[in-house]
Amino acid sequence: MEGSQAKFRELEHGKRDATRDGMSAADRRALLATCVAAAVKGAEVVRAHAQRLDTLEWEEKSRADYVSDADRASERAIADVVDSRHADAALIGEELSSSDAANRLARGIVFVVDPLDGTTNFLHGFPWYAVSIGALADGAVVAGAILNVPNGELFTAVAGSGARRNGQPIRVSTIDDPLRSLVGTGFPFKQVPTQVDEYVRGFADVTREAAGIRRVGAAALDLADVACGRYEAFWELSLAPWDVAAGILLVREAGGIVTDLAGAPARVAQTSLVAGNPAMHAWLLAKLRG
Repeated sequence: MEGSQAKFRELEHGKRDATRDGMSAADRRALLATCVAAAVKGAEVVRAHAQRLDTLEWEEKSRADYVSDADRASERAIADVVDSRHADAALIGEELSSSDAANRLARGIVFVVDPLDGTTNFLHGFPWYAVSIGALADGAVVAGAILNVPNGELFTAVAGSGARRNGQPIRVSTIDDPLRSLVGTGFPFKQVPTQVDEYVRGFADVTREAAGIRRVGAAALDLADVACGRYEAFWELSLAPWDVAAGILLVREAGGIVTDLAGAPARVAQTSLVAGNPAMHAWLLAKLRG
């Protein structure tokens, strides 16, 4: 197990060093400032829409996947902030993305936006949803912000400078005993026909040893909870780039490990995801891979 953890640390350390070589600390801080300002504006829009849920227009994009006027209005507000500060940057978001998204992610400055992570929670008045924004430079995440809209918690990270909650440094949990662990997860609600059997097998293996499992329906906040030590680990079988862009950086900068189910360092892409403190990540990955 220690050898695997060392390998993961080496891979992710190399990723962070590459990021440092490509952009100055001042440039990264400027990108973070934009992420925060845009997240605040998006959150203001979401809060305003939360006051009129009974009349809010929303529709089903695909099975159990919804979009509302709040999502679209938040994304427009975020785009206005980004455009005013970084006119040459690209913006990829859940309602703005294109078929060329994968290529766009690898070039130049790109802001990857989830204007309302946890839309279903929001639509039902369940107070756990967020605005999540990650800034990429030539494909590497260099800054990110996740703002919990109902309670105002702001999680931020800059590559090479650590992770913070409301301005205070955070670290992943030090718990390394699965029997004492709290693990987060996300259900494969969009891919039930193809992934539910795989998910149920993994869930059964994890729940036999973990102290508890939680599913709250907002992946960006799940990753923030790993970064600040509330969860020892988290997994989901399929997430989009905007679900993970800020959260991947947050966990890594807080001392955690983030990979896909194959064990490769997680990328900002459509991907499976396993995150946790080093010991619990290794345990969870082993359980899920059988």
